[in-house]
Amino acid sequence: MFLSFRLIPTSSPPPPSHLRFTLLSRSNLNPSLIYSPSPLKYIFSSPIRCVTGGSDHVSVTRARPRWENALSAAASLYPLYVSVGAVVACLKPSAFQWFVQRGPTSYSLSLGLIMLAMGLTLELKDLFSLFLQRPLSILFGCVAQYTIMPALGTLISRLLGLSPSLSVGLILLACCPGGTASNVVTLIARGDVPLSIVMTVCTTLGAVLLTPLLTNILAGTYVHVDAMKLSISTLQVVVAPILLGSYFQSAFPGAVKVVTPFAPLFAVLAASLLACSVFSENVVLLKSPLLGASSACDLSTFAHVQAIVSGELGLVILSVLLLHFAGFFVG
Repeated sequence: MFLSFRLIPTSSPPPPSHLRFTLLSRSNLNPSLIYSPSPLKYIFSSPIRCVTGGSDHVSVTRARPRWENALSAAASLYPLYVSVGAVVACLKPSAFQWFVQRGPTSYSLSLGLIMLAMGLTLELKDLFSLFLQRPLSILFGCVAQYTIMPALGTLISRLLGLSPSLSVGLILLACCPGGTASNVVTLIARGDVPLSIVMTVCTTLGAVLLTPLLTNILAGTYVHVDAMKLSISTLQVVVAPILLGSYFQSAFPGAVKVVTPFAPLFAVLAASLLACSVFSENVVLLKSPLLGASSACDLSTFAHVQAIVSGELGLVILSVLLLHFAGFFVG
């Protein structure tokens, strides 16, 4: 579809009806602008996504190519990738051993690459201007992170009647700062990525004091957090890749323009691999009693899955899902 409009000369400013827009279906139009002398007529050969304007000007936004739309659609399937990977991790944890065995280096490297991919889509001025233009938004997000999520974790552990060890684990999870997954979700949802990244940095640095304090208050257990190690990790995994990606964007705009459409899908796949690999590690630990039972009596696949879901592993999965679904709903 292409846009054409007709201009009718008049001695006085024309009323809005004199500016006529029609959508024409044209093919094989090479010039970006074709002029037809009678009557005045301009035809744009580039695909049009939207037209906006007032009485003084009209702005035209080009539509994205189909392959970019396909990449965006693939990136939006993040929940599907994680769900399928979680099922594979439950049934065959060894599928992720090649990644787990190289940890924690593989985890840190993947997190850094994810943040680098997002840094390619950002400008440094957008990040720094947030602190001056929207300090209340950053403050509100940090306060919500360390009030709503810990309260939900405590409530869910009480409602499900979790054992003390599982309750401490769930509350500790709820008291942790925002992570890379939230940045990835914001990226594929075309949300405010700079605000999401700034909140990740601020809540991570705040975790030095708030995570041990809240865990001690809500779970009665003190969890030590190494302030120096956490700060260095935040700089390595979050801050440095973002700054590097922003530098690449200004220094090599041509190369970044080619790579940028692939950044959301890469970030989604890497985040899915991280989540499923960590999950597979814990599945091995939680399934150990079930594996002994299944070896004693020959269980079918369905009975084996039923035993996993109805046991302690199923309770852990349910509590974590409820915590995150509630957090997303409130957010």
